[in-house]
Amino acid sequence: MERENPPVSEQMVARGRQLRRKAPVPERLLWGRLRDGRCTRLKFRRQQPVGPYVADYYCAAVRLVIELDGRSHNGRGDEDERRQEFLERQGLKIIRFTNDEVLRDLNGVVTVIFAVVNRILTSPVNGEERKDNSSSP
Repeated sequence: MERENPPVSEQMVARGRQLRRKAPVPERLLWGRLRDGRCTRLKFRRQQPVGPYVADYYCAAVRLVIELDGRSHNGRGDEDERRQEFLERQGLKIIRFTNDEVLRDLNGVVTVIFAVVNRILTSPVNGEERKDNSSSP
């Protein structure tokens, strides 16, 4: 049974829009590789509200959240942990990269994302292989 995403307030939708307009360079670089299915042939959303939080990138097809941690995350370990626990309770898989990783090795970051997506798509779900035509060339 598919889990539904938690309800999102209009305030969170507006926050997502604001974050998209003011995205730092590493987020824009990664978005250039994720948008329009360029990396995985799956649709990612940028600055997607999920309950009381905004995920940097979200792919509904595989229930994957990608987070980029920059300077704004320094000293926010407890808050990031609560956020991660909430997202995991929603049945989401979260992978994190630092802004520096994206700037130093964008291709390596994309390779990791691609590998995680493929692992999710080929992992058994309820005892059966998951079939998803959107990952086929």
